[in-house]
Amino acid sequence: MKRINDWALGAYAKTVTRVRCLHERGQGTTEYAILVGVLAVIAMIAIAAFRGRIGELWDAISSGINGL
Repeated sequence: MKRINDWALGAYAKTVTRVRCLHERGQGTTEYAILVGVLAVIAMIAIAAFRGRIGELWDAISSGINGL
């Protein structure tokens, strides 16, 4: 009877470990997606805030390239 209990406990421990590993892997993917979304929003805000300066810089670069 002790061998069956030991086997059952070992099987339970392995199953719990596998489930936790799967959960953590999915959690990492979710966190990565949230991070990418936040960075995209920050980039959009920065572009909107510095729109005039970016336009001036772009015009300067294109004028320099056309002058070659």
